[in-house]
Amino acid sequence: MANGSEVLIEENIIVGSTVSGSSRPRTYSMADQLFKNVTRFFAFLVLLLMAAIIVSLFMGALPAIRKFGIGFIGSATWNPVTNVFGGLVPIVGTLVTSTIALLIAVPVSFGIAMFLTEMCPARLKRPLGTTIELLAGIPSIIYGMWGLFVFAPVFSQHAEPWIDAHLGRLPLIGLFFSGPPIGIGIMTAGLILSIMVIPFIAAVIRDVFEVVPPLLKESAYGLGATTWEVTRYIVLPYARVGVVGGIMLGLGRAIGETMAVTFVIGNSHSLHASLLMPGNSIASTLANEFTEAVGRIYTASLIELGLFLFIITFIVLALAKLLLIRLSRMEGKRS
Repeated sequence: MANGSEVLIEENIIVGSTVSGSSRPRTYSMADQLFKNVTRFFAFLVLLLMAAIIVSLFMGALPAIRKFGIGFIGSATWNPVTNVFGGLVPIVGTLVTSTIALLIAVPVSFGIAMFLTEMCPARLKRPLGTTIELLAGIPSIIYGMWGLFVFAPVFSQHAEPWIDAHLGRLPLIGLFFSGPPIGIGIMTAGLILSIMVIPFIAAVIRDVFEVVPPLLKESAYGLGATTWEVTRYIVLPYARVGVVGGIMLGLGRAIGETMAVTFVIGNSHSLHASLLMPGNSIASTLANEFTEAVGRIYTASLIELGLFLFIITFIVLALAKLLLIRLSRMEGKRS
């Protein structure tokens, strides 16, 4: 009898575990399907929002598109009195100021990240890293006020005369560095933008550098590699996706920046070859003139500028993605 009862107990245990085991996968399957559907909804919601933004911008800009056509891009005329508008000046100003900002910010950010991750003493790593993150939280209007009242006067008195005297007289490139020392202009806006985007790029690059496995770096150091060689051949290939992402984050901040650029760019609808002369950008044009836009064509022209700003950002991100794909293929061919 004892043996029979033991067999029944074992059968009940086996049956119970089988039933509970069969019910648990069903519960997990329902939860997985629910989670999958929720995440899919959020993903398509983002696509719908992007499509809605594009459609709304296109519909708002349609009167200007019909009137000016493709000539809107190549025209430097901006005359609200005669309702003749062209987007060449703000488009060029946006591209040039963002390029200047990246040319300055990327090397500086790379040096900051390299110092914090490879050479900084332990007692200074946390304070310096926190300071960089705090700089990213400063409002843009503060940068603009500082640029207008502090940086621009110093730049016009000490830097611009030297630039005009030494670089402005050089052949070919002298045309880009000649002009009166007025302090505000394309170059000033680019410098302010570089100061603004450095914390963003440096923080992201520092974080992706810290993700690199220490074993890889220690192995390279053990083989006699220098800090620069370790960074170039070990850290950068491992973290290139994050590095490019940080640079694109800074570029997006520079392209879409409004208030800081509005303070120091000069807000002039005139096209000059010199970087020291005043100019305009898409964001500053929208900030200055949208509230004063009277008439459908005027408003549509401003909305068309916003559409071009969206297109420029999309093209830059697409080119960055293509660059990453090409680098991955090249690395696969090398291996």
